Parts: sequence; structure tokens; C-alpha cells
Amino acid sequence: MEKLMHFLQENQAQFEIIYHDKPVSSAQDGADLFGIELGQTAPTLILKGEGGYAALIISGAYGRIDLAEVAQKAGLEKLKLARPREVVEVTGFSVGSVPLIGHGLPVILDPGLFRYEWIYGGTGVPEASLRINPSDLERLSRVITRL
Repeated sequence: MEKLMHFLQENQAQFEIIYHDKPVSSAQDGADLFGIELGQTAPTLILKGEGGYAALIISGAYGRIDLAEVAQKAGLEKLKLARPREVVEVTGFSVGSVPLIGHGLPVILDPGLFRYEWIYGGTGVPEASLRINPSDLERLSRVITRL
């Protein structure tokens, strides 16, 4: 996580690392823990397609994900959720802990996150969360499309 903090500081991002006693296991758990709207939570899901992997960062209030629609917008084929083992192999992080920034994958970003000044997501450490401005997330990620 030190690498993440250094990267964010070096790139003058507005952020805060928030430590907590237990991992955040769902968007609702995050919203309850931080006293925020469900939409401010930003899970990072790893998708696998024929051309490789991508990170889908969505608002916790997004609802059901239509992978065919996501694939079309991203120009990817046959998208599916990566298996837990694949997530670790590709990112170095386990499912539920994949950081918003620093996973090394191209990003598909939910524009619904921009309704908020702050969003909350993973840091790579289960007992820590990242609070960041969505514009900084976009600026510091390799965004290939918005949903």
C-alpha cells in the first residue's frame, strides 16, 4: 500500500486511506461502515475477455451488470467475470481487495461515480479503503471507456 500512497501523492491526487477492523465484503457494508450513499462505493471487478483482462469500476448502486453491453462499449469480446484464481494471477490481489488504482489493467469506468465528490474503494489491503475524487481516479487510470 506504500506504493499506492506514494503514487497518489506524487500525482497530487486528493485522497485518504481509511483503516478499519475488518474487510469490507460488499458495497452495502462499505456504505454502512463509512456512512455514505451506496453509489459512492466503487468495487473493482476483474473481467476476462478473448483479448485479455480489464477492470470494471462501478458505482455500488449500478445494479445488474450486462456483460454483453459492457463488452460492446469496451470493444472486447466474450466478457465474463474472472475467477478468483485469475484475479490473483493478473493483479496480485484477491477478490474484494483489488485496488481502485495500481492493478495494472485497462479500466472501464462507470460515469455514475462522478455524481459524488468522493468515492470509496479498495487499496489492495482488506482492512483499508481508499477515499478519492472520481476525477483523480479517471486521470490516474488507463480508462478505455465509460459505461
